Amino acid sequence: MQTDAQLKHLVRNKYSEIALQSKETNQASCCGAGGCSTEVYNIMSDDYTQLDGYNADADLGLGCGLPTQFAKIQPGNVVIDLGSGAGNDAFVARAKTGATGKVIGIDFTPAMIEKARNNAETLGFNNVEFRQGDIEHMPVAANVADVIVSNCVLNLVPNKDGVFKEICRVLKPGGHFSISDVVLVGALPDALRNDAEMYAGCVAGAIQKQVYLELITANGFTNITLQKEKAIVIPDDILKNYLTAEEILAFKLGNMGIFSITVYAQKPVANCCTPGSGCC
Repeated sequence: MQTDAQLKHLVRNKYSEIALQSKETNQASCCGAGGCSTEVYNIMSDDYTQLDGYNADADLGLGCGLPTQFAKIQPGNVVIDLGSGAGNDAFVARAKTGATGKVIGIDFTPAMIEKARNNAETLGFNNVEFRQGDIEHMPVAANVADVIVSNCVLNLVPNKDGVFKEICRVLKPGGHFSISDVVLVGALPDALRNDAEMYAGCVAGAIQKQVYLELITANGFTNITLQKEKAIVIPDDILKNYLTAEEILAFKLGNMGIFSITVYAQKPVANCCTPGSGCC
């Protein structure tokens, strides 16, 4: 069993490799770094191309939803994108905040930060900023964000409870988040859950859907809404790398599943960070 530090090191290395490749290369590889004949990362991705602010150079095909589409971003808002990658969601958010708003992307992979900053400079966006840091300890002051978005990132973080505490700290009272993530229903086969490549591919790092929603509640958020849910189907040519034919059949017929969900929740206007509230 790998430690939290080892898992973070794995994710940082994998996403550093991904940052240096084209979207087409990522989509031709199950690990995002070449050498495989199938896909893991992009079997979950949704189509961004019709959204205002979309920039092809910032789209690495790594998401599992469209959180910015559901995030209720208003002109002038301060938006934080957790795990901002090459800037895809940040630039879509910027199209909604307009020139009077501000978007801050946070990512702990230096290569991703460099790629995102280059993209922002090319686009001439002076109100989109990218900061390197761990989303469990965000390099952002308290009570600054109107909206937080994230796309298929929290499943990569071992301490998800710590991230939700940070989200509550950084949101303004009355602010809200819209997060797309991968969750499980039922027990994932051990061979999938324990494999490092599948962890970096967002599947093995996922937790039970009910536990995920309970973490949000336990951290003091209100108005929790499931904005979107879709089943994720892992192709047989990926499953066969981890499971026998009999195990694949049992996996498909069993009472289990992998889902992409987009969740909305709000930080209370008052009494969020009082002792015992579970928030911040």
